[in-house]
Amino acid sequence: MWNLSRPQLICDIPQEHRISLISTLMRNLFFIFLIIGTSIQAKAQLTYQNLHVDYDSAWEYKNLKIIPIRWKGPGRFDYPLNGNLISLGEAINKGYARVSERGTASTDNVHWLNVENLSRKNIFIASGEIIAGGRQDRMVSRDTILLASQQKIQLPVMCVEEGRWSEKEKKFTYQEMANLHLRRTLDKSKNQVMIWREIYDQLDRDKIKAPSIAYTARKLDKKYLAAEQEYWKFFEEKFRKSDSSIVGVVCLSGKNVIGCDVFASTSLFYSELPYLMLGYIHEAIVMGAPINIPQTKVTTYMDKLLRDEASQEEFIKEYGKAYRHNGKIIHITTYQIGER
Repeated sequence: MWNLSRPQLICDIPQEHRISLISTLMRNLFFIFLIIGTSIQAKAQLTYQNLHVDYDSAWEYKNLKIIPIRWKGPGRFDYPLNGNLISLGEAINKGYARVSERGTASTDNVHWLNVENLSRKNIFIASGEIIAGGRQDRMVSRDTILLASQQKIQLPVMCVEEGRWSEKEKKFTYQEMANLHLRRTLDKSKNQVMIWREIYDQLDRDKIKAPSIAYTARKLDKKYLAAEQEYWKFFEEKFRKSDSSIVGVVCLSGKNVIGCDVFASTSLFYSELPYLMLGYIHEAIVMGAPINIPQTKVTTYMDKLLRDEASQEEFIKEYGKAYRHNGKIIHITTYQIGER
């Protein structure tokens, strides 16, 4: 029998009871940590509860102003799929993923691509990402995750190059996230004709000439490429010198908030960053203007998005979209209020 008249020491306990006690304690500790971890994840909402819009750290260059959105909750914010989640751009550029045509007939295959996972990574594929090559350039039409356990998926896409369906399949290359005008057209219409019309209007705006009406045709303009590189060099340096708590950005140009992207982890944000920024830079160069937006307009926009889950749901329904995986939001995109 154990002596209960004084504090019981572990060495006082018979060996057979000691083993049983230690086993019970380990099980209890496991469940305690599991509950704590689940609780943290359940509270990891993409609202003001856990996020901070860092207006004091805003960066501005010519027609684009970027305000970081930071994780302020407890611990390192990296819960989606245990942090093992990378962008499609990183996956393709590092050889973790391979993209190919589904078939040779345009009528059956133009709106689908095969994506193979060659790694043990989970790959986040965002609506609006541009993949060039194949028989025709495409744009991803729906957010999805290609899990490490999956070998291949058929990815829904839209054509962003009217006038080409080549006999020979070129090697696919990852380009960037589309600008906000095209992303909004895609998300709101899901209509191929409307997407072609938006691309044509953007190219016609600056008299860009190309063999086919392709979103990527602007990359043939040396003046545009030089401006794009200037913008990215400026903002890349700002991000490099900042801390690693950023999970999103709200971007401004002229008198408007042109858009906002928030991700469910810091690692996913930084994996997406260079490709996401090129889309915002494109928007600023082609359709932007010098910054002249009242602070109250920005805070009102962000309050509607981040105040609480109910307000967020209502705002996203009208001005953006959210992608959920296993009930948790992985990515939020919102656009300019009142924009066509």
